Amino acid sequence: MTTLVFKQRVFYGWWVVAAAFAVTFVGFGSAYTFSAFIEPLQREFGASRGAVSLVFSLAGFLYFALGIVSGPLADRWGARRLCIAGMLLVGAGLALASVARNIVEVYAAYGLGVGLGVGLAYVPAVGAVQRWFVKRRGLASGLAVSGIGVGTLAMPPLAALLIDGMGWRDAYLTLGVLAAVLGVGASLLLENDPRERGRAADGEPLPAHAHAAPPSGDLSVRDAVRTRQFISLYAACLIASFGVFVPFVHLVPHAQDLGIAQGSAVLLLGVIGIGSTAGRFFLGSLADRMGRQRFLLCTVIALAFTLVIWAVATGFWMLALFAFLFGACYGGWVAVLPAVVMDLFGGRNVGGIIGVLYTSVAFGTLIGPSAAGYAFDASRSYTLPILAAVAANLIAGAILMVAARGTKRGSAQG
Repeated sequence: MTTLVFKQRVFYGWWVVAAAFAVTFVGFGSAYTFSAFIEPLQREFGASRGAVSLVFSLAGFLYFALGIVSGPLADRWGARRLCIAGMLLVGAGLALASVARNIVEVYAAYGLGVGLGVGLAYVPAVGAVQRWFVKRRGLASGLAVSGIGVGTLAMPPLAALLIDGMGWRDAYLTLGVLAAVLGVGASLLLENDPRERGRAADGEPLPAHAHAAPPSGDLSVRDAVRTRQFISLYAACLIASFGVFVPFVHLVPHAQDLGIAQGSAVLLLGVIGIGSTAGRFFLGSLADRMGRQRFLLCTVIALAFTLVIWAVATGFWMLALFAFLFGACYGGWVAVLPAVVMDLFGGRNVGGIIGVLYTSVAFGTLIGPSAAGYAFDASRSYTLPILAAVAANLIAGAILMVAARGTKRGSAQG
């Protein structure tokens, strides 16, 4: 009776969604504060914009690449343990960055601490959410990763205020303590599988025979990565990621180069966060209705068109329009990607499969923002890296389109 009343009030899957939201808020919110620290770090250590950008690229590479390890570990040990360890690492990395004596120590503290920490937590958190839902998987996934959008909205302005009030070192220390406390607290709510609470996905009653193994049709990681569907998805994510993460590092300094004040420039990251949050909240359910794979294709192509706006923008309001539209498309892309993996390959090894897929994003994150920084150092302009980002997303969209046609043709022949 108690279980029935609890289900009628709140299905525990939504608590898992809330926990994943908080983990992504803390992890990515901390990571995306980096743009607010670029100028203080340049002044402190006399480093170029390309060299400072490499700090973010290193962290980004690690937090996506590490999913290939953390995903399978979460499938085996549960998401909670991995997320607790990850959030402690994020807090330690930020705190250690506060005492760095040179840019190399910032690489080690922020790059390794935040990178490894988010890498341990991200894939386990979003992977756990997928198993709790079927009918509303797109919505649940979108709500979970909307923590990234809200973190992008809230954390960079907070970082800017802390930098203005206490300097960049104490700002990093404060953010580190905040990340550890909030992140660990949220991680305690995570559970891997609704069967642990005697329920099936979506809160449905668990049939008597379903207490055993997950469905036999679920693919292993080895079998999944050999499919044409996975290879196409991997290639598209790899190419798109070369450009997707450039604005998170370079939009603020680009706005300042145009004469926009630092406070307003940092606010643009918050606008990305607003758009991203809206995209994850509202577009996830749209993906459930129109088809999640088709929706993924639409978001990748839309990202290319939003980047064109950045290329021609000359003032704050044009950049704000870009930031909102880019954020919405980015939010939709991130929200639907884990759900597409679950749809294609099943839930038994979803963490491991997502982890392998996210290595594609890792390489794009490592190369894209740092390459854009060095391109700026050479040309004193962001035009070339922005146009390269446009081209990358169009190519990624073409790959997904060809893959979708091949899947339909194979189904028709079958």
